[in-house]
Amino acid sequence: MNYFSELKGKNVLVTGGSKGIGKDIALQFARLGSDVFIVGRDEQALTKTTEELKQINPNCSYLSADITKVNEIYEMIDKFLALKGRIDILINNAGLNIPQPALEVTEQDWDAVLDTNLKGTFFCSQRAARSMIEQGQPGKIINIVSQMAFVGYIKRAAYCSSKGGAVQLTKALAIEWAKYNIKVNAVAPTFIETDLTRKMFEDEEFYQDVLDRIPLGSLAKPNDVTSAVLFLASDMANFITGETIRVDGGWTAI
Repeated sequence: MNYFSELKGKNVLVTGGSKGIGKDIALQFARLGSDVFIVGRDEQALTKTTEELKQINPNCSYLSADITKVNEIYEMIDKFLALKGRIDILINNAGLNIPQPALEVTEQDWDAVLDTNLKGTFFCSQRAARSMIEQGQPGKIINIVSQMAFVGYIKRAAYCSSKGGAVQLTKALAIEWAKYNIKVNAVAPTFIETDLTRKMFEDEEFYQDVLDRIPLGSLAKPNDVTSAVLFLASDMANFITGETIRVDGGWTAI
């Protein structure tokens, strides 16, 4: 059986798609024949990842945007629509964490995290859904949230707040847009082993604390998250909306 064959030819937009989890998601969609556009602010990283994507599918590309700015979100999605005609799947992956004690969080830090993880997710979803509704087409929106939406953890007051909000946002949008056949779901990973997080885990005490909280005994890998995203994007999940799949090795089951 050829799993996920229905994703071939789909137009997929991945925010934060040049690095880490977002890059893995983008590459896997491209391997399945989807036309993938990645979004970010780092032109160098965007260009490098796009070169990899184009080797798999020459129809892939990138768009620059700061998703904390609503006007840039609108311009970016409108440009995507002008180039591709429609959005089939939106992956809201762009995220930010500024680990610090709650007593040290500044207004600037709080706004940076919330604007990226919650505000950006909402306005990307809003613009994509408006286009789906106007064209009378079904669509899928998948938000990358976190297990921190369900549990507390040190030095993550703003991050936990933003991801908890994104889970509730997922439910609210799923209910409101169900009549348009737009499914809105989320994937909530635990700590992921990537080049970007490797430095963080050089703190042996922190690393061991994380492992002790994961019953499966290891960090997740980007592909663990990507697999859940592909499932939600596929026809196998056509009767699922408003749900969050926890890819956390059992952390939140305790």
